[in-house]
Amino acid sequence: MKGIVRAQLSFMMFLEFFIWGGWFVTMGIYLPNTLGADGGQIAAAYSTQSWGAILAPFIIGLIADRFFNAERILGILHLIGAFLMYQMANTVDFGAFYPYVLGYMIGYMPTLALVNSVAFNQMKDPAKEFSFIRVFGTIGWIIAGLVISYAFAWDSEAGVKEGLLKNTFLMTAVASTILGIFSFTLPKTPPKASAGEKVSISDILGLDALGLLKDRNFLLFFLASILICIPLAFYYQHAGQFLGEIGVANPAAKMTIGQISEVLFMLLLPFFFKKFGFKKTILVGMIAWTVRYLLFAYGNSGELVFMLLIGIALHGICYDFFFVSGQIYTDSKAGEKFKSAAQGLITLATYGVGMLVGFYIAGKITDSNLISEGVHDWNSIWIFPAIFAAGVMLLFALFFKNEKIEYKE
Repeated sequence: MKGIVRAQLSFMMFLEFFIWGGWFVTMGIYLPNTLGADGGQIAAAYSTQSWGAILAPFIIGLIADRFFNAERILGILHLIGAFLMYQMANTVDFGAFYPYVLGYMIGYMPTLALVNSVAFNQMKDPAKEFSFIRVFGTIGWIIAGLVISYAFAWDSEAGVKEGLLKNTFLMTAVASTILGIFSFTLPKTPPKASAGEKVSISDILGLDALGLLKDRNFLLFFLASILICIPLAFYYQHAGQFLGEIGVANPAAKMTIGQISEVLFMLLLPFFFKKFGFKKTILVGMIAWTVRYLLFAYGNSGELVFMLLIGIALHGICYDFFFVSGQIYTDSKAGEKFKSAAQGLITLATYGVGMLVGFYIAGKITDSNLISEGVHDWNSIWIFPAIFAAGVMLLFALFFKNEKIEYKE
């Protein structure tokens, strides 16, 4: 790969995840403090990610893979996203905010697949080259959090009261505009399928892989993947709100510790996977969920703030050891014919169904533990996902039969 192409792809990844990290984490602080949203409304806003994940395969399968170059669709979607972000920044109530965030996520979620398509199309050996490009995405997410907290202090106590977090949407709108224009300069990535080629709903949603559920082990893993997304939703939806509400300084910057740990544990995963195998690796990931939420339940913004920081730092184990290991397991079980379909099915089940249910439950639990305006019983809120994750882990440990899975670089 030429140096100029590598630089283009790296900048693309940087902006793609700078955009997501620039508003998604702090939205949980912005909505209740600026728009007066309750837990159910916050859940509805975060659930747009799931609706986007459910609809994304249709946009990719029916349009991107058949009619237009991936880089052009990427550019158009980000330019539309820039407009919607600008509109989100200027709403004054949740009723006006919701249609824009829903439209935005329906357009944004397909871009996650599009940037991968553009990158893979330029690589001779994706297994070796992709991680060095993709890591710039994680760096972008981290930089977004640091900019919010340290460059502008939009998430400070005073900043939140003044409504300065609306600037995160304006910042994202600018970044989306830049990426939208920049996308048209990216290497050409033509459609994979011919326009006349028939494509079924089954192909798009990965339903051809449903036969894998006849395998008892894969069925257990599939159900565990959906269920573990319920505690995951608590983290995505309420961790930023939690830190801001209890008075932890610079919550957006603190949350980037999770992305830093994700990079670290991604590097450690091959060693752990080869030494301990799939079942033990995924169980460690599940245990980490329980430990994280117990740390959140009993930590505070004072002397015990270290417990909260450790809980955030466990994100690397929580995510990599479960979801990345799960992708490897799915790949090994699917066989050549159903590899893409199986990954699509797992993505639909987790980011679609699992997270959708999780966001709803998290919103209900949070609302039921509202003590007074802007004050929640966070101990009770975090205990629920801790117990739930422990239950999923116990069921998986008891009923999943260990099998040898090779880690493929």
